[in-house]
Amino acid sequence: MKGLSVRKFVPLYPALTLLAAFVGAGIFAPPVSARQAETANYSGLSVEASPQIFAVLCALDAAGFNADESALANMPARQALREQLRQMQGPTVEALQQFYRDHAVAGSAETLSPYITFALVAGPPPNFQLQNEREALPPDVVNLEGFQELLIRFYREAHLDVRWARVEPEYEPAVSRNQMALNQIVSVTNGYLRELVKPSERRTFTVYVEPLVGARANFRNQGDHYAIVVGTSGLQQDAIQHAYLHFMLDPLVLRERPAIDAKRSLLEIAAAAPLLPVEYREDFVALVDECLIKAAELRLRRPAPAALEAALREADESGFILVRPLVAQLQKFEKTQPAMSYYFPDIIAGLDAAAERKRFQHVTFAPAESRGAEQNTVHSSEPSELERLLVQGNRALASQDTAAAAAAFEQALAKQPDDPRALYGLAIASVLSGKASRARELFERIVSAPGQAASGAADPAILAWAHVYLGRIHDLEGDREIALKEYRAALAVEGAPEAAHTAAQRGVETAYEPPQAPHGNN
Repeated sequence: MKGLSVRKFVPLYPALTLLAAFVGAGIFAPPVSARQAETANYSGLSVEASPQIFAVLCALDAAGFNADESALANMPARQALREQLRQMQGPTVEALQQFYRDHAVAGSAETLSPYITFALVAGPPPNFQLQNEREALPPDVVNLEGFQELLIRFYREAHLDVRWARVEPEYEPAVSRNQMALNQIVSVTNGYLRELVKPSERRTFTVYVEPLVGARANFRNQGDHYAIVVGTSGLQQDAIQHAYLHFMLDPLVLRERPAIDAKRSLLEIAAAAPLLPVEYREDFVALVDECLIKAAELRLRRPAPAALEAALREADESGFILVRPLVAQLQKFEKTQPAMSYYFPDIIAGLDAAAERKRFQHVTFAPAESRGAEQNTVHSSEPSELERLLVQGNRALASQDTAAAAAAFEQALAKQPDDPRALYGLAIASVLSGKASRARELFERIVSAPGQAASGAADPAILAWAHVYLGRIHDLEGDREIALKEYRAALAVEGAPEAAHTAAQRGVETAYEPPQAPHGNN
C-alpha cells in the first residue's frame, strides 16, 4: 500500500453552502448527501465523503495536527469546526494530544498516513470496529494501537454525529468535481484497455474527499477494495488515474506472477538505483506492476517524442527500468484487437531480460541527492496574494465577521477585477450584512460576465449557485417569472454540482420561502 504525493495548483472555490448556517438571510441551500454521487453503470466505482475519515481528522484537529488551513477556504463551517476542536479541553483531548505526540514522525503527511489507513479499515461510527483480526491489519494501523478507544470517546464527547450532519453539505462541490473526473478517467482508461468492470466481480474503487489531507493523495488497497483519499480544494486527476490503473491492471499482474518471476534477475539491476523506493527493491512483481502503470500513463497522455524520451530516461535513471520496454509492448497492444486481459501474457513474454541487462550497461542512475532537490522544487510553490485574500475572506465569513470578509474580498477584487470567487464571497458578506440590493448586483455580475468559459472565470458551481440565489432573491421579492428564469439558467449550467441542480429544480417547482430557524438552536 503506497501513498501518492502529487502537487497541484489549488484553486479556491466559494463557500457554496455558507448560507445554510444563516437561515435568517433567506437564501438557505438544502443539504445534499455526498454519497449520492456514484457512476450510474457500476456501483463499485464511487466518489464519497466519509464520516470515518472526518471523525479521524476531527480527532487529529483536537490533538494538534498541523494541517494547511487554506484547504478549508471554501468550507467555512468545517473551518469554524476546526477552530472549535482545537480549543477543546479535558482528559480525552489530553490523551489524544499525548498519543499524537508519541506517534508523530518527520513531516505532517507522513504522520497523517497511518491515520488515513486506520479510517479506511475501520467501520462506521460510533464504534469504528476494525474489519480484520489484528494479525491481518496493515502494520501502520497496528502501530496505532489504543487510538480506536480514544476515537470512540472523543466522537461521543464532541458530538461528531451532529457536527458531521452540519458540515457534510460542504463536501458536495468537491464530490461533484471528482465524480466528473472519475467518469472521464474510467471512460478513457477502459476504452484504452478494451476492458469493462463487471458488477459480478464485486471489486470496488472509491475516491474519498477530505479537505485536510491537502495536496497528498493517499492510496490504499485491501484485496479487491481500492481507495484513494484526496483533498477537496483541487482536482488530483493524475493521482486518481494512477490509482484506477492499479485497480484495473493489478489482477493481471498477479495472474502472471510465474511468468514475471522468470525474469526476476532484472531486480538486481533496479535495486542498485538510489532513487528507487524501498518497497520495490525486494518485490519484483510490485516493480513490474508500477512500471506497467507508469507506461500506461505515458501511452494515455501521448506526449510529444522529446517529452516521451525525457520521461523514459527519468524512469530508467530512477530505477523503474521496465517502463521503456513496457511502453514498446503497449504500442504493439494498441495495434491489436484483444482486450488487455487476453493480451497481457504477450506483454510479459515480450520483455527480453537479456536485452535489458545489456541496455543498462550504458545507463547511469541518478544520485540520491537529486531526490531532495526534486522535493524542494515540488513543495516550494506558495499561494499568491489573491489566493491568500480569498482564504482570509472565507475564514472571516466562517467567524461571522462580515466586515472583515467584505474588506478581504474587496482587496481581492482590486487585484483581480471580476474574479468570480471574490464576487461570490462579497455577495454572501452583503447578504449577511442585510445589503440585499448589493448582493443581487454582485450575483448578477457573476452570471453576466462575458467570456467566462474561455477565461476559466466561471466555475460551474459558482455560476449555478449564483443563478439559484438570484432566483431565491426574486422569489422573496415576488418576481416569480424572473425567479423561474434564474432557476432554469442554473439547471442549464453544464458540470454544476448535483446540489445546485436539486435546489434549482425545487425552485422551479415551488416558489422559495425561507425556513424558520428553530429557537435555541445554534
